Amino acid sequence: MPDALLRLYPEAERRFSLAAADVGSLIDALDRQWPGMGHCLKDSRPAVRKHISIMIDGERARLDTPIPPGVIVHVLTAISGG
Repeated sequence: MPDALLRLYPEAERRFSLAAADVGSLIDALDRQWPGMGHCLKDSRPAVRKHISIMIDGERARLDTPIPPGVIVHVLTAISGG
């Protein structure tokens, strides 16, 4: 989990194990574990928020992207600056 989400959800863990069939199911599971986190990751379209990247095997994932068993999923936030 990125630092930005850990600041909002201090009880969340940076690394954890969770089974989910696809990214949308993963976000729903995270929201059940830490209420409100789903809103930080998914917008009302629904789609992964623009400033969030969910990476599976080095590829950017969408809500319908399947998560194979044993794969590490990375949740990243956008970095901007001037």
